[in-house]
Amino acid sequence: MAEKTGIKYFVILTPALTAISMGLIGLANSFVMLFTLLFVSGISAALFHVPSPVLVKEASGNKVGAGMSFFMVGGELARTVGPLLVIAAVSLWSLEEIYRLIPLGIIASLVLYVKLKNVDGDRKLQKTKEKGDTRKLLRQYRGFFVVIAGFICFQAAMKSALTLYLPVYLTGQGESLWYAGISLSVLQFFGVVGTFCAGSISDKVGRKNTLVISSIGAVITMALFVLTHNIILLSILGLFLFASGPVLMASIQDTNSNMPTFMNSMYMFINFGVGSVVVFALGLVGDRIGLEQTYQLCVVFALGTIPMALLLNRFSNVAANR
Repeated sequence: MAEKTGIKYFVILTPALTAISMGLIGLANSFVMLFTLLFVSGISAALFHVPSPVLVKEASGNKVGAGMSFFMVGGELARTVGPLLVIAAVSLWSLEEIYRLIPLGIIASLVLYVKLKNVDGDRKLQKTKEKGDTRKLLRQYRGFFVVIAGFICFQAAMKSALTLYLPVYLTGQGESLWYAGISLSVLQFFGVVGTFCAGSISDKVGRKNTLVISSIGAVITMALFVLTHNIILLSILGLFLFASGPVLMASIQDTNSNMPTFMNSMYMFINFGVGSVVVFALGLVGDRIGLEQTYQLCVVFALGTIPMALLLNRFSNVAANR
């Protein structure tokens, strides 16, 4: 859709659309209405995240990794501040009145309109794209997508275990709830730092090298954390674990295909799809064998990220030469 109509309009309109649909969920009086609002907000979020990296690439010049880092730092900070903002709104007004936050989304769209209305990225993309040739791209980059999916799959178990189940895991190991909560905050904070730095580093040392280093570092520090539960190790783990995000997105844009928005949509499809399956499987395994053994299993499983990172350049170069 974005390839045919112009990507900047999706980026401009979706913050307002998401804010309106999510802001009205407190007023939903039936399952159908609630489902509809959540469905619209989910589609709106996808319509923002698929084309926006292409605009980031256009604005980043030869520093695509740094641009992706800025973009993803904004997302990580939003996921930190957003829940606090909504909790405050519910506490102050009630769930039914969180529609009062809708103007924030509308203001965001207005700011984006002012900033992007004169962007000519759409014309640049229009010159090189091949309409409707998605099957050719899928065949050309199938090996590259398989490697990306493999990396995300091997990493998703470790990332999900840490971001979703860390407080439960630590309290189950005898730590206090306070310690567990602080540990999660430390992980997320240093994850933002890692996200901010990784893209710029990958511009200098290469995408593959950055992914290999971050993968090895994440596996080692995760193993040490499982043994010691040391909060300092969590800070180092956060740096390595979240570093892959902007690097993978920059790698997608480095392919220089004639349909960059479609390429990013494939990445988001793989990311959300594989991540969802792994999270579901992780919950089942955790219930069966316990979180302690599940965490140990995640360390072993995450070793698969290293060969996937090593294969990244090989398959992207093969696809580019076809």
